[in-house]
Amino acid sequence: MEGTSGAGSEPNGALWTRPGRRRRRPIESPMDLNRIRNTSIIAHIDHGKSTLADRMLELTGAVDAREMREQYLDSMDLERERGITIKLQSVRLNWRDHVVNLIDTPGHVDFSYEVSRSLAACESVILVVDAAQGIEAQTLANCYQALESDLDVVAVVNKIDLPAAEPERCAEEIERVLGIDAADVLHISAKTGDGVAELLDAVVERTPPPRGSAEAPLQALIFDSHFDQYRGVVSSVRVVNGVLAADARVRFMQAGTVHSADEVGVRTPDNEMVERLGPGETGYLIAGIKDVGEARSGETVTDEARPAAAPLEGYSEPKPMVFSGLYPTEGDDFTNLRAALSKLRLNDAGFTYEPETSGALGFGFRCGFLGLLHMEIVRERLEREFDLALISTAPSVEYRVTMTDGEVVPVSNPSDMPPAGQIAAVAEPYLMVALITPTDYTGTLMELCQSRRGELDRMEYLSPERVELRYRLPLAEVVIDFFDQLKSRTQGYASLDYEPAGYDESDLVKVDVLLQGVAVDAFSTVVHRDKAYTYGRAMVGRLRELIPRQQFEVPIQAAIGGRIIARETVKAFRKDVTAKLYGGDVTRKRKLLEKQKAGKKRMKSIGRVDIPQEAFISALTLDG
Repeated sequence: MEGTSGAGSEPNGALWTRPGRRRRRPIESPMDLNRIRNTSIIAHIDHGKSTLADRMLELTGAVDAREMREQYLDSMDLERERGITIKLQSVRLNWRDHVVNLIDTPGHVDFSYEVSRSLAACESVILVVDAAQGIEAQTLANCYQALESDLDVVAVVNKIDLPAAEPERCAEEIERVLGIDAADVLHISAKTGDGVAELLDAVVERTPPPRGSAEAPLQALIFDSHFDQYRGVVSSVRVVNGVLAADARVRFMQAGTVHSADEVGVRTPDNEMVERLGPGETGYLIAGIKDVGEARSGETVTDEARPAAAPLEGYSEPKPMVFSGLYPTEGDDFTNLRAALSKLRLNDAGFTYEPETSGALGFGFRCGFLGLLHMEIVRERLEREFDLALISTAPSVEYRVTMTDGEVVPVSNPSDMPPAGQIAAVAEPYLMVALITPTDYTGTLMELCQSRRGELDRMEYLSPERVELRYRLPLAEVVIDFFDQLKSRTQGYASLDYEPAGYDESDLVKVDVLLQGVAVDAFSTVVHRDKAYTYGRAMVGRLRELIPRQQFEVPIQAAIGGRIIARETVKAFRKDVTAKLYGGDVTRKRKLLEKQKAGKKRMKSIGRVDIPQEAFISALTLDG
């Protein structure tokens, strides 16, 4: 130890500094491409992806048995509480003289863009199917996405330990629907670990090694990033060509900025520094970036001294489908909310935001999301990770309004809808929805879709027991409670996937809610004319219960343009001004009552109705 100042060496030659610090490996040449395998786990929600990743971590020795916990790769408390994966997570595993770079992906349809980003960093996918449930809607969507990306598919039937498991039937269903030979489908139990070793062997055998050249100029694709308050932006990268070395000067090609690579490393699953990452390898990069806009997903990193001729293809930006206003309950938090949205956008490219002002709620942001669950997760992450208290307005979709002069205007906020006299037509977004359900529930699902203005596209039997229904449905009818209704009507057995299907004109109207004749923009919404009365009655009824009584009578009205379609009234407090009178002429009593009435009339003309925050929160979750 002499002369090392506390540093020492280990038998394998790796240097260490002091307990708790990450180790830096000795300088090594880029890894042999033939020993690298890059793969993702894809599946429908709750089919066992994260549990399978846990068994792989145990089997490869990446995590010590004493430190092992369920959903090890799911780093957010929110993921553990809900039992779902929200963010893709990458890890480097060693298996039989090979390195397997594994990405665990989300299964919910709202996070399908995370799956598409992980596929760009892989050569194969592990397709997991529940042995009791069989192929579900998101199974098909994810598999088709992998096939379109020209990736090899390793099909797996999971949960063979369940009493209701039918692995042979599921394997035959995979062959019939997806064209993957049933003999090549592996049978495993991610819970017990049965068959996981054989799966890792199959991944090594069936996954082609990555292509790339260490001699070519550096091209590294950023497929995920997050903001660390101490170290700046931490980016997940896949090196395609060249070598990404620590301390090198690197250029972010789309942003046009140059930084020094402070740290390069791999996730094993803890962050472990290395001197360099070669072609085909997956790891992380820290370059002291404080401006979150410089390291977006899809960015290409190259060497400043020897730059690549062109950036990598990157990703197409996901298009928001659901819009909602986010407002801080305390006006002073507006700046903090803007900073929080900027940092969260780096880690979640699926949402957008822009400032807006509400007469009722003050300054906030109009945010676009990929679905209701995505909206809920973003709001909860903002409240937890950035300590904000927020109000979100009712979700809406983006309409295309054709004005009488022929101009087409996109409207995502109902309060921005032009006056009815200036509108020639309103088009709303539609979805092509795929529903997979046991045949027993076919009728109830068809009735649900038709009640939501759906049009049947086709019906196809996947097996004698399971059917796929494809409906064209308005997005506005899906975003509120369609998924809840789907699950409750089928006892949880049906599954849902959807994709955008263009715009169609509909008979839509804007419903305003008025308090004392003044419209409250936060409660405005756009609905189909047939449902306007139902919505109006429900909203004014809810507000009547939520708004506290004032010193004067408060009318609550729902209106389409200048026509009132529903009304409730919050009765005024009434002080007994005649209590002190006794005996005498009745005119004395009448005079006091008339004086009180005149006072209330004056108060009503100049008074302001105070709506408590709780009323906004409760009323805006009317349909949730």
